[in-house]
Formats: sequence, structure tokens, C-alpha cells
Amino acid sequence: MNVEEIARFAETKGLSLVGTGDFTHPIWLKELKQSLAPIPNTNLFEPARRNHPTSFMITGEVSTIFALDDKTRKIHHLILAPSFEVAGQINDVLSSHGDLSDDGRPTLDMTAAQLVEEILTICADIEVIPAHVWTPWFSALGAFNGFDRVEECYQDMTKHLHALETGLSSDPGMNWRLSTLDRYTLISNSDCHSCWPWRIGREANVFELPQLTYSEIIEVLRTKDPDRFKFTVETDPAYGKYHWTGHRNCNVAMPPAKAMKYGNRCPVCRGKLTKGVEQRVEELADRRTGYRPPNAINYIHLLPLSEIIAAVLGTSSPSTREVWSVYQHLIVKFGNEYEVLMEAPKEEMSRIVDARIAEAVMKVRMGKAHVTPGYDGVYGVLCPFDNQTKAEEIIDIPQRSLTDWCSTK
Repeated sequence: MNVEEIARFAETKGLSLVGTGDFTHPIWLKELKQSLAPIPNTNLFEPARRNHPTSFMITGEVSTIFALDDKTRKIHHLILAPSFEVAGQINDVLSSHGDLSDDGRPTLDMTAAQLVEEILTICADIEVIPAHVWTPWFSALGAFNGFDRVEECYQDMTKHLHALETGLSSDPGMNWRLSTLDRYTLISNSDCHSCWPWRIGREANVFELPQLTYSEIIEVLRTKDPDRFKFTVETDPAYGKYHWTGHRNCNVAMPPAKAMKYGNRCPVCRGKLTKGVEQRVEELADRRTGYRPPNAINYIHLLPLSEIIAAVLGTSSPSTREVWSVYQHLIVKFGNEYEVLMEAPKEEMSRIVDARIAEAVMKVRMGKAHVTPGYDGVYGVLCPFDNQTKAEEIIDIPQRSLTDWCSTK
């Protein structure tokens, strides 16, 4: 997608601000410079060839790979920059650690602490944020190459971190169970690296600001101000690709207690299970489920409208013409996707689309829709008319002794 297409889909979603993504890639950075014009006195940008309500912030994501404590660590980080000049200076620094033209999310041969230290010498207005902090493979707290504390990952540079991205497979409520995370502002982003437009804005941050500027947003993130940061929009964490522990090759998924019962071994092939975010949180939590810290930022659960429609219609993908036809009817009537998901009356929706779709939207809005949890790289599945109130594990194997699964392979 180009800049104008991103802006158009963002407007359809109901977003007033989106990240550019991938400013580290020289080709995309060139496209951004040609396609975006600065909005005066904001350090934000807008499409240059079209009057459009969507603003852009210069953002990117990088991966650092390094060895620490005899273990290889692969950590993803978000970078927010106030100008193209600063973005160029960041690229100059990072290019000595990896090939920026190789990937939109380049892999850099440097530690997490080194990344923060080197780019903050460029400009104090740059913000570095640990990305999707619980993802098993590429995050600061991930099960396979992460750490038990953010401080272990970023070391003496931790003091320069102010926010954490929770990722699709967790929500603030899960993160609140760790007292070590209390000082951080928890943010939610769509993590949309694909070409599928419906994934833009599937998670979002809702601010109430006197003026939409880069500095205002950075200040809110650094101060964790609940008066200006109203809430985050989260997918149900079960929707995320790594919420439960499992093994996709064997179609096995299970909650933490069951995974620990099997010794974190697949009960079908006895291979090592991919430890899910829920289990990882359970391992590190020092608080009960449901604890809420003082001055915590609120959040709500939603799911992408196109995926709700696809689930009701029973289509194989949200990209089908049938799904988008229904989607467009709702957008034309109510203005944007968030208006449909959060405000549209059920009766009015039922007048223009299948009443089952209106009912499914209401169930998602009220938190009553069942989602079969995602696991091991497989997204969760919305079952809007499933009466289950709690997800059950996906597993169908002969009954055997527990000792069969607890031995090492």
C-alpha cells in the first residue's frame, strides 16, 4: 500500500493518526518524503497530494540480536521520531549494525541497551518502546529468548523507557498482574506488517488532546497521564497468535495449567510446546487475576469488523467480496468502523445488513462473544454464536499416563 491508501483505510477505520512504519527502509523512507507534507507546528505529517483528515507519525520497528548469559536474544523495538531529518540520522547510526535495505524490520547486531543509547544521542525527543513484549520469539519478556524483567533486557538504559506495547495476545489486565510493569504506560498498536488493510487499527490508543502533536503524545506516554490518555482498544487477547500454549502441527492448544500438567510437551508428538503468553504471564505474575493498579489507563475489547462479518457469513477470509460488500454498507451508514463497533444501534444495523451480523457486533461490544484462543502462530477464531463462556483446549488424544509426557525428548 502507498501513503494515500493507508490514509484512506485509516479514515475508514476511524483513526486520526497512524504510524508510517518501516522508516528505516531506504525505499519506503523515500516514498514517505515524497508523499507526506509536514503539518505546521506538530512534527506530524499528512498526505501531500490530498486533503485528508488522517495524520502520520514517523515510526519504525527494528530487531536486535545479541548474546547475553549464554543465550541468543532477539528483541523487537518500536522507534518514534519527530522529523525526517531525525529519522535519517537514526538510519545513519543503525546502518553500521545491519543492512537496512534487507527488511522493513531490519535485524541489527547490537544489544537492546546499545540501541537505546546510540539513537538517544541523536535527539531526546526520540521514543523507544519495547514491541509486543510477550511474543514468545521476539520480545523483551518472551518465553524463548526474552527476560524475566525489562531491566534485564535494557540494563542501565531502562530509565529511558516509558511505555510498553502489550501485543495482540495480551491486554492491560494481564500486564497489571506484574508489579514490575506499573511504571510503564501500556500502549496497543495494530502491529500490521501485512498488506491486509483490515488489520490497520485492530488495536489503537485513544487520546484526548488540546492539539494533536508529536510532543503532546510523547509527553502523555512519558507521564502516563490518564486525563489525556483515555483508553486503549484491544482485541480479545485470545484472538492473538500466541495467547495459549500449543503446537500447530498437531493441532494442540491448551491453557497454562494443562500445559504444565503435560510438562510443556505436545501430547501428540511429544515435541516442545510453544509457550503461550497467558502461561508466560502466569509464570512471572506476582498479583492475582483482576488486580488493577492505581491510575491505570482503561481499555476495551473489540475485534475487526471485517472478521466479525466473515465469522457470521462463514467465509474463509475477511478479504472476500461478500464480506466487503456488507462492510461498506455499514461504513456508508455510520461513517467509520469504530463508530459501527462502539456506537451503532443494533436496530439500525439490522435494517441494512443481516440481523445476525448486528447481533454479533453487539456481542463483541459487550464482551460476550466466544473466541477460541490462538496458539503457536495461529490466530484465535471468533465464534459469535457459540454459547461457551470459557474456551476449551483443542486436543483429542488417547488417555495416557502423565509420566508419558513429562520425560525429556
